This record gives sequence, C-alpha cells and structure tokens, in this order.
Amino acid sequence: MSPPVRIGVALPTDHARLPGEPNAVDALIGQVQELADAGLTSAWFTQRFDHDAVTVATLAAREVPDIEVGTAAVPIYPRHPIALAMQARTAQAASHGRFTLGVALSIKEFVERTYGIAPHPRIRHLREFLDALGSLLETGAVDVEGETVVARTPFATTVPGASPRVPVLVAAAGELTLRAAGELADGALPILSGPRTLAGYTVPTLARYAAAAGRPAPGIAAIVSGVVTADRAGARARAEESMGFYGTIPAYRAALDREGVDHPADLVAIGDEQALADQVAAYAEVGVTELVYTQTAIGSPEDERRTWRLLGELANR
Repeated sequence: MSPPVRIGVALPTDHARLPGEPNAVDALIGQVQELADAGLTSAWFTQRFDHDAVTVATLAAREVPDIEVGTAAVPIYPRHPIALAMQARTAQAASHGRFTLGVALSIKEFVERTYGIAPHPRIRHLREFLDALGSLLETGAVDVEGETVVARTPFATTVPGASPRVPVLVAAAGELTLRAAGELADGALPILSGPRTLAGYTVPTLARYAAAAGRPAPGIAAIVSGVVTADRAGARARAEESMGFYGTIPAYRAALDREGVDHPADLVAIGDEQALADQVAAYAEVGVTELVYTQTAIGSPEDERRTWRLLGELANR
C-alpha cells in the first residue's frame, strides 16, 4: 500500500502527562524529534490554556529541521487577525517555509463562558476573520470593517523569509465551515469525519466551494485517531472517555451520523499494525492530502512509539 497522503501527529498526545514533565516545551520538542526520526512528515500542535501552539510550533521547527509543523487548531477567539498574522508570518520565517496555520471557530457555549463574548453571528465572524487574515498574509495589509471584525493596518509590512505565504486550514465538519474553508482559506482540517463522510460529503463540498470562488484545489488534512496495541479493551475505554463529549456537539454529531457510527471512539483504529494500515489506506482513497493522528497515547508509551514507527513507515512507502 502506497498512500498518496502525508502523515503527521498532533501534540501533545496526552495532556495529562505533560504537566509532569520538567519542562513542557522541551518535552514537546523532544517528541517532534521522535516523530521526525520515525519518518513522519509533520507535527501539529493543539491549543488549550497552557502553552501557545504557534510559539511551540515555531521553536520545534527551528530545533527539528526535517519536519513540517502546524497548528490543529488555534481558536480564533479571542484573537485578532492582525496579531495572529504577525505570529504566523514569524513562524513561517523561523521555519523556512514549513508552517501551516490551522484555525478553529470553537464551541459557542465554551466561548461565551470562557471569554464572556456576547453572542453574535459565528459564521459571519469566521468569514470576516478569514477575510482579514488572508489579506494580511497575502499583502501585509488589511482594511476591513465588518459586523464582527475591524482590522486596519497603517501601512503594509513584510517579514523577510516568510515565504511561501502561510497556508491556512479551517477546522470544519459542517456545510458552513466547509464553505468558509473553501472560499476563504487554503483548505480544511475535517474533524470526526470518517472515510464515507469524506468521500461523499466533505471532499466534494469543499472542492465545489473552492472552485466556485476561483481558488486552487483545497488541502485536506483529516484529523484521525488510532493506536497499535494489544490492549484493545483498555484503549477503547480510554478513547470513549476522552472523546465522548464530541458526540454531544451538533456539528460533530451530524458528522458521526453521516458516517453511520454512534460514538466518536468508533472512528479510532485500535489493534495490530494491519488495523492501522487498513485505516490509512481507507482514508488515502478518499482524496485527503494529509492525515493528522490523535489518540496515539491511549495505549502504553511503548504502544505509542510503535504506532509512530508504523505511521512513519506507511508515510514513506
């Protein structure tokens, strides 16, 4: 099997383990080196409330020159597009062109409770944010006054070395986020979308909107989950515990229903090397350009390294 896709891993793979490290940034960069040594093509960083994903991606790219880096994904709340564009262009220069910016809308109730942001049209905010961000990354300047985003730069700026232009992917599952990704970004990070959903809905929907907007064929870095382990029952239980809440979110619930699965853990490949290889093959056939693996820590630490080694082998066949 020779998958026409790149394969990466999202870090940290275990948020509970990271606080026990003497230095979280050192630990993450060490894992990026392990991924590169295993033959994986990219390392992606998730954003929570501890380390900053863009900053760690930038540092990792400097320390590990043989791997691409990205964010999967940075919530656009409460960021401003000018500030995020500055971070992204700096990361691109520091990485010598190996950085991809993944952004996410985040969950409405979470944003309201965490940041105290009053309800407003969320998709409109995403579109206005992407419009401003795209202008900044393309020209170094922006002049946008929308309903939810105001962004004006006094003059155009450049960051020498920040080339090519930073690609932007949008975490997406439903029609409206896929439309925004196709029309205003470089592609999507589909979440909880299995092979059936990707082939019959996600890939054609994204491609249709991108083509109508006169944009190039979009990149699709699908977020998938799997681990090579003999402890199938234990890994399944841990996957159910960590992923269960996704099934309560309407957009993700719709994606699961399209795929015909009940629980998010049903999308996780758990078993021997063949089980994971079969999963990679299934996704490779549906038109994605990259696979971003999560849940690789639901087995033992040795299971995780075994999983990374296999994914590296599959990426290089």
